[in-house]
Amino acid sequence: MSNEAVVVSQAVDVPADVVYAFARQMDKLPLWASGLAKGIAQRGGEWFADSPMGEVKVAMAPPNDFGVLDHDVTLPNGVSVHNAFRVTPCGDGSLLSFVVLRPADASAQSFEADVAHVRRDLAALKQLVERQPP
Repeated sequence: MSNEAVVVSQAVDVPADVVYAFARQMDKLPLWASGLAKGIAQRGGEWFADSPMGEVKVAMAPPNDFGVLDHDVTLPNGVSVHNAFRVTPCGDGSLLSFVVLRPADASAQSFEADVAHVRRDLAALKQLVERQPP
């Protein structure tokens, strides 16, 4: 098991409660979470997304007052990956932070690609919420 992790952060010029409300909308995930860019749909009370790896199940943390958007992604092979994600108030805006854990079997190059992927997704989320009308 690898203990390597990188925390990717992104400042956003929108209040945390607004960012949180937008980011937790499962049907909006494909707009900024590029791994789910092909679409997401609810079936039987659960959310399933088309990803580059095939269909994955996405389970978001329940609504909360702390800005926690942690979510578990269950891969087609049954492995579940926990993603730690949070929106933190920061002045008049907010800070997105996402912990990218390096899987034990991931190469350094693969891990760097995962980190870069998360950076792009958080930048996309920032652009989306900053363009939303207040």
